Amino acid sequence: MFDNKTILITGGTGSFGKKYVKTLLERYNPKKIIIFSRDELKQFEMQQDYNGDCMRYFIGDVRDKDRLKRAMRGVDFVIHAAALKQVPAAEYNPMECIKTNINGAENVIEAALDNNVEKVIALSTDKAANPINLYGATKLASDKLFVAANNIAGGHKTTFSVVRYGNVVCSRGSVVPVFQKFIDEGKDHIPITHEEMTRFWISLQQGVDFVLKNFERMLGGEIFVPKIPSIRITDLATAMAPNLPQKIIGIRPGEKLHEVMCPSDLSFDTFEFDDHFVIAPGIKFSSRTNAFDTNALDEKGTKVAPGYEYNSLDNPEYLTLEEIKEFNSKAIQ
Repeated sequence: MFDNKTILITGGTGSFGKKYVKTLLERYNPKKIIIFSRDELKQFEMQQDYNGDCMRYFIGDVRDKDRLKRAMRGVDFVIHAAALKQVPAAEYNPMECIKTNINGAENVIEAALDNNVEKVIALSTDKAANPINLYGATKLASDKLFVAANNIAGGHKTTFSVVRYGNVVCSRGSVVPVFQKFIDEGKDHIPITHEEMTRFWISLQQGVDFVLKNFERMLGGEIFVPKIPSIRITDLATAMAPNLPQKIIGIRPGEKLHEVMCPSDLSFDTFEFDDHFVIAPGIKFSSRTNAFDTNALDEKGTKVAPGYEYNSLDNPEYLTLEEIKEFNSKAIQ
């Protein structure tokens, strides 16, 4: 569905954007891929690897609505990946986080509607479910904006959906590079925030493939959540550095012990499919379907039991030490 199409990626110089571009170029023949981001150095570095005729690089910030509107002219699909994502930084710079993650989301929506973009998928995070930190709260607000955007679309063809997943292995925000740095520098321990901490675990390629598939599945208004394994942080440290002791340093501000992707409070709106969940919007759409038990690919889902919660602690699938090693090895490739 991406052949001869124009795709714009906000925050496209990040880990996700690079892998998404690589995958698009390997599997499809897009008309144009537009990288929209604010860092000229990162764009220059990315151009060294991706400089084909279909590539376009636009300097711009999602806070700038006019620049977004110009960048989206003639665009068919948008992936909104731009965000301020560091939890501690958001706690110390709340207004900056709000300007990018909430106001920026609104600007992306308005620019997409003004340019009759066909489909928009916004990337979310497990931290947006029952948030306890500002980053998660702003991403929850962003999710709500993208879901509700389907109601304000009016006569426009544009549809909006959200993809939510957990920690991406080896991305810039992952704990894996942190542990690896301690190992490379010959430190005498691995820092662990809490010995009982668990996290959802997904590779960058899995995240990209999930987003690609959901462009085909989406009806507009749903939040897609993949079924992925959990890990124990202590197991990750052991798998990476079996001979190093682990030192407990305490949970950081805004950090959870376990992550949630489908909250129990939304179980009445949550449907389970073979390899993913869909959280249907709580609001009703006047011009869009309100039935989310079947997607655009005619895949069928069933409503989860009342009170069901998909969290990293109770997840039925955990990676073993050997599986973590294999998973991380493949993720780096």
